[in-house]
Amino acid sequence: MSETPVVPEQRSFSGLFLALLAVAVLAAIAGLAWSYHLSGRVTNAEAQLSQAQQRNEKLAAALDETNARLKVTTETLGQRLGLTQKQLETKVDARAQELLRRQEADTKQLESEQAATNQHVSTVSSDVSSVKTDVGGVKTDLTQTKTELKTAESQLQSMKGDLGVQSGLIATNHDQLEILKHKGDRNYYEFTLTKGQKKPVSTVSLELKKADVKHSRYTLEVYADDKQIEKKDRGLNEPVQFYTGKDNLLYELVVNSVDKNTVKGYVSTPKSAPVPVSTSGQ
Repeated sequence: MSETPVVPEQRSFSGLFLALLAVAVLAAIAGLAWSYHLSGRVTNAEAQLSQAQQRNEKLAAALDETNARLKVTTETLGQRLGLTQKQLETKVDARAQELLRRQEADTKQLESEQAATNQHVSTVSSDVSSVKTDVGGVKTDLTQTKTELKTAESQLQSMKGDLGVQSGLIATNHDQLEILKHKGDRNYYEFTLTKGQKKPVSTVSLELKKADVKHSRYTLEVYADDKQIEKKDRGLNEPVQFYTGKDNLLYELVVNSVDKNTVKGYVSTPKSAPVPVSTSGQ
């Protein structure tokens, strides 16, 4: 028998080699592609770096130019002012010191004005406290006055008049009459009569005929509505009544003091009674 050559092993080795070769080629191609890509990126980065350097150089040049212009401008200004750079700086520093001194002076003035204002406020507060004290005193006086007024009102009397009509409150002196005026229930007209003299009071006229000081009595004539009414031998603080006017209103007359040939008192009229154009007082 003859021997047969081993062919399959050679074919297997040859196929493996070809596969490895193909993989190596593909890896080389991929490496070349990646290298090309990186080369492009590096080139782009280098271009950007170059542009940035160019911009920096331009900015540096512009800055140098600006500094040079500023220096020239400063020197020109100093020359115009007749000053060197050092003198100019000294002048600026002196100006700053002057502004600082002014600020300190303004601050001191403000503090002084603030202190004066505080003092004024303190004085005003003291004055307000004094006013409050005075107001408290006034309130106390007012309360006392009200008490005295109530006491005085309680002393006023009410009695029947000579016509038998119940009279209102009767004032026996000027102070009590002022209380009645303050109440405002009626109109009041004070008078002083001298014997033998006819005198208008309110809307009537009165004439004293007789004054008896010893017995505190008097006689007078009332002239009203073209009528003459005699009020004879009337007493001190006695309500003397008479009717007058178209509405027949009740008037009252009270004499508070009787002297030789003189009497003093008042006439009381309703609030609805006519008000005279002019009246004669005491």
